[in-house]
Order: sequence, then C-alpha cells, then structure tokens
Amino acid sequence: MRLTELRLQNLRNIIELEIEPAPGFNVLTGANGAGKTSILESVYLLSHAYSFRTRRSELLVRNGADQLSVFAIVSRESGSARRLGLIQGGGHWTARVDGVAPASLAAALVHCAAVCFDPGAHALISGPSEERRRVVDWGVFHVEPNYAEIVRRYRRALRQRNLGLREGLGDRELDAWDQELVQTAEPVQAARKRYIDRLLPRMARLLLDYVPELGDVSFQVSPGWKAERELGSVLADTRAIDRVRGHTTRGPHRADWSIAFPQAPRREHLSRGQEKLCAIACALAQADLYREDHGEWPIVLLDDLPSELDAAHQDQVLRSLAGASQIWLTSTEEPAALRRTGIAFSRFHVEQGSVSALL
Repeated sequence: MRLTELRLQNLRNIIELEIEPAPGFNVLTGANGAGKTSILESVYLLSHAYSFRTRRSELLVRNGADQLSVFAIVSRESGSARRLGLIQGGGHWTARVDGVAPASLAAALVHCAAVCFDPGAHALISGPSEERRRVVDWGVFHVEPNYAEIVRRYRRALRQRNLGLREGLGDRELDAWDQELVQTAEPVQAARKRYIDRLLPRMARLLLDYVPELGDVSFQVSPGWKAERELGSVLADTRAIDRVRGHTTRGPHRADWSIAFPQAPRREHLSRGQEKLCAIACALAQADLYREDHGEWPIVLLDDLPSELDAAHQDQVLRSLAGASQIWLTSTEEPAALRRTGIAFSRFHVEQGSVSALL
C-alpha cells in the first residue's frame, strides 16, 4: 500500500500543499516547525481520523480557517486505487471515497492503513491504557469487518448506562443496559483476544533483537474485568460502586495489556529509550501482521527517528522495513542511517508549510 498523491489544506501551519511521494523511503527534511510532522499527521488521519499528537482533531485546523482537508490517492499491490478525502470542520469529520460519501467514516478509513512511531510513542508503554486499547482496536478493525459496528453499539450502551447511573435510574432500567453491554462486550473481547494472540508473539521476537539485555518478554492481558467471571454478574456486583462513581468500572472499555522483563519486571523500570524500543516493536509487529492478512505492508510513518533511537537501533529498524511499500521519515537533516544501510530513498525539503522534491 502506498500513496501516489497527497494534497492538504489548512492543516496546522500548512495553507496548501501537494506532494507526489515515491515507493520505498520518502525522507522529509527541514527545520523544526517547518511542517514535516504535519505531513505525517495527514497520512495518519486517513487511517485513523485522529492525530498521533492529539485526540482533539479541531485543533489541527489552521488558525483563521474554518476547516482542513486531506486528499490522497491510495494504491494497492493488487493494482487498484482509491481516491480518499477527509474534511474536518465544526468538530466532526466528513469523508469521501472516489467522490462519494461512504456509509460511515469507518467505511472510508478501511481503505488506508498506516502505523506510526513518533517522539511520544513511549506513552504506549508508560501511559494510560486508552492508547494500548486504540492500538489493538485499530488492528482488529482491519481484520474483522463488523468490528466497528460492534464497538459503536458497545459505546452507545456504555454511554446510556453511565447516564443512567448518574441520573439514578432504577435497577430494572439498568438491567436492560447491562444486557446490551454484555451482548456487545463478548464479541469485542473475543475479537481483541484473537488479534492480541497473534500480535504479541511478533512483538516478543522483535524485542529479543531490540532489548536483549532485558531477557525474554512476558505479557499480561486484561479484558477489563476478571476473565474467569461472566461480565453480567460482575456488572451486577459492582452496580452499587458504579452508582457512587457515576460510571461503569468494569468492561472492555477498561481492557489493558502490559509487558514485563526479568530485568524490568515493572514498566517503571524501563528507561525512556527502552520504552521507545518497545513501542516501535509494537508498530512493526502490527505492520507485519497487516502484511500477513492483506498481502501488503501498511504505510509506515517514522517521525524524527534519528533523534529518538541510537545509531545501531536506527539501522535495525530501517533494515527491517526493506520490504515495505512506502515509508515516510522526517528529520532535520538527511539521516546517516540511510547512507550506512545503503537504502535508496527519495528526498523532500519542507519549509514554512511548503514542500519541494530534491534530486
């Protein structure tokens, strides 16, 4: 999978920009604040409908503008291509696929897949569980056709139950929302488990290469409640507590996974650099799993890789991406790792929100 054309309007400091990226490595160089990361954000938006830098998409709209737009042509290994468009305005997204409004935003996002490593990626390991759930949900979304609809139903039931808890609804009314939660939670949890069971072994193999000094990695996975009990009985038992707190304290919305090593049994024992290596192992494991399921790599985004990893690990990462269809890499200057590894690449210079190709 790769983009053959990308056009942006009113994204952060970019008024208008057009770029024709090449297959393989595309290196964006320029000073800090030039707009390099914003270009990567635009590709990520086509895959996620949110940025890897902020969940508040309205903040991406350039000051003084009413809306931003992202347009791209996405080409597949099969030879097919889709024209994708996203517009953010008034706090919500509007999508187009080949000029036609899709049935849902998810129906547009399924046509573009991108994984990302950026300076904030360490939060995947050290931060709250929400980001780890998002990683899993993105992967499941691309292999389970009905997953987006199931998650939508679950979230609706969760909102209604939480509203009922805060408004003091009686047990009979809450029983109905508990039933809907249970009915939608089971397929959500089952789909997540199928994906995690395939993802984590890939992460483990990469981590043996990236952080061998820490020993063999182990993982702990929680569905969001004690897995040996049925969720319905757990919701009944915690209802009194949930009423006091005003929200549902058990369920897939509380799911999480964590990593541990013999030399770092808690995530707090990891250095910032080790957290980042774990995060990039997760991104590359997801890319490999997507490749296995779809017969092609997703687009890979590497934001400021030279400043985030030492030279040896930069070389490891770049070599592992040799078969990827398209990689976008940002840096203030041309990364020495590309020269060391002998990888061919296309160069673009970004300055004050504009871009130009370099020979």
